[in-house]
Amino acid sequence: MARSLSLKLAVALPLVIACGESPPKPAPIPTPPASTSAAPIASTPPPDPTPSATASATPEPPKPPPPTPAAKWEGFATPECVYYDAANDRYLVSNINGKPTEADNNGFIAWLNVDGGVKHMKWIEGGAGKVKLDAPKGMTISKGVLYVADVTVVRMFDAKTGAPKGEIKIEGATFLNDIASGADGRIYVSDSGLKLGANGFEPTGTDAVWVIDKGKAKALAKSTDLGRPNGLALTDKGVLCVTFGSGELYRIDDKGQKQDAVKLPKGQLDGIVGIGGDTFLVSSWEASAIYKGKLGGSWDVAVDQQRAPADIGWDAKRNRVLVPHFMENTVEAYEVK
Repeated sequence: MARSLSLKLAVALPLVIACGESPPKPAPIPTPPASTSAAPIASTPPPDPTPSATASATPEPPKPPPPTPAAKWEGFATPECVYYDAANDRYLVSNINGKPTEADNNGFIAWLNVDGGVKHMKWIEGGAGKVKLDAPKGMTISKGVLYVADVTVVRMFDAKTGAPKGEIKIEGATFLNDIASGADGRIYVSDSGLKLGANGFEPTGTDAVWVIDKGKAKALAKSTDLGRPNGLALTDKGVLCVTFGSGELYRIDDKGQKQDAVKLPKGQLDGIVGIGGDTFLVSSWEASAIYKGKLGGSWDVAVDQQRAPADIGWDAKRNRVLVPHFMENTVEAYEVK
């Protein structure tokens, strides 16, 4: 509610407060709009008694057709992240299957064929055998181990068999979200600092990016000034992070400092993936789109009409962005040039 450089709700789902004597009251957390069966009915104004003063109505331009996916899969249960496992040429999809903060042990991970079709809808399933999986979100694979962000712990599974290989508790975390791995074996995980309250999502103030090194976790950066960090991607200059709260993209250096922060055209940012060089794709709930851009450059819509695009993946072999539709229980793949 994520790749070597991958609430989502951000739920409905859905990628920091500066230090001071008295922190300001947190801004309301944006909540993705619920679907509605009918549009609001506008009131009808009385007719203008002077026809000459009535302006001619300008018809709206026709809406372009939605983009055509290269492949589409259905039948998920709140899909949050799609991860391309290049070594095995497959797509893995985390399914929350319930509330994104609830320890209900019914989350699961699906295994998709790249050319369409589902090989195993519940390849790894919470409650099956010795598997514990509550509300899985971001995923990454490092050195034969699948790491999964799951509320307050990072769970580990054998990347070939799916067998559980333990977990790492992130002390004080409330909403672990995305996860990414480096070539050195370090694992990075974001805490969006959220909880479910009576009126939806509320801030907990635990906003952070953690690093796991040799099985031990420590905070790389921890502050509400991080703006509810969500998607993560790794570069040779540090960790890139996009935020669902502040709509920012920034870099965290090796000292845990926030650098080069920019705002994208629209916010509620969820996933980020690198597609070569300094070019990245970022999903935005507010824009209902996938942005493409370069660090320090402009950002343009690469794929539009994407409702609730959560933690996207990147298939470098086929130049595909993999989009989990959090609210629609579908996954779609689009070719991006």
